[in-house]
Amino acid sequence: MDFEHALPLIFAGLMALSLLLYAILDGYDLGVGLMLPFADEAERDMMIASIGPFWDANETWLVLGVGLLLIAFPAAHSQIMGAVYLPILLLLIGLILRGVAFDFRAKVPARRKAMWDRLFFVGSLSASLAQGYVLGLYVVGFDEGRLATLFALLSAVCVTSAYAFIGGGWLVMKTEGALQQRAARWALRCLWLVVLGIGSVSVVNPLVSPEIFAKWFSLPEAIMLMPIPLLCATALLGVGIYLRQFLRAQTHRNTWLPFAGAVLVFALSFQGLAYSFYPYVVPFEVTVWEAAAATSALQFTLWGVLIVFPVILGYTFVSYRVFWGKARELRYY
Repeated sequence: MDFEHALPLIFAGLMALSLLLYAILDGYDLGVGLMLPFADEAERDMMIASIGPFWDANETWLVLGVGLLLIAFPAAHSQIMGAVYLPILLLLIGLILRGVAFDFRAKVPARRKAMWDRLFFVGSLSASLAQGYVLGLYVVGFDEGRLATLFALLSAVCVTSAYAFIGGGWLVMKTEGALQQRAARWALRCLWLVVLGIGSVSVVNPLVSPEIFAKWFSLPEAIMLMPIPLLCATALLGVGIYLRQFLRAQTHRNTWLPFAGAVLVFALSFQGLAYSFYPYVVPFEVTVWEAAAATSALQFTLWGVLIVFPVILGYTFVSYRVFWGKARELRYY
């Protein structure tokens, strides 16, 4: 494969990595926002403090991923965005509402603080549901039928639960005391909807396309791919067992395990979807080569990406390294 032929694959890989990192990193802080209504005021302050240094930067990965889609695959960008215009609008409204509420809750009189906490929850819920709905439509190839819409709605609920699940794992790792116990309970409850979501996609995905069915169930591919579902099931089972033991006060060690297990589940699920739809950018219609911009444009853009991508990775690593450990009271200077 020559460099010209490989360029679209390079950009597809970078775009996929950006979206995966967004789903993990912004996923947990969306999940924290989803759990705000179930906590008291002091706990809400600590929950916000746990994501305070990170949440805004986490959204950079979404900007990068969508930017790469627009620049590297303009034909696919217009087709995808046209099919999911309304949920994308809901996503943007939710993200804007979260940003406004995060800042205003620290500056308004105490009696109005709860209102902005509720708006932060509404923004988190809107963004999560919209992302899940878009994922559901993508899995069924943007079909407009009733069954496809119902599946997209189920996907919206399950993705929202997955964000709450990883958010609960984050709080177990970052907090202590009663809030940590509550977070473990929230994560355990959401675990069942995560299993339902992954199971639903695993069933529907091969059924909507004979090509995807052949990828997963032909030999020797079926044997080679077996580690993906086995590792995913093991991670889910392991997190469930750990959280039960944690709630029974049988262990308070290695509190990073639920979050790490959730990250592994996200990564394996994303890997399964990527394998299913490769080499399509628009499912079953447009491949990465058909949707790619001109080679000269990709070559020029690649230089910018080679600078920007490591910079984003670098400051992400540094921010998590600096603010690692248990969350402390969030202060505004």
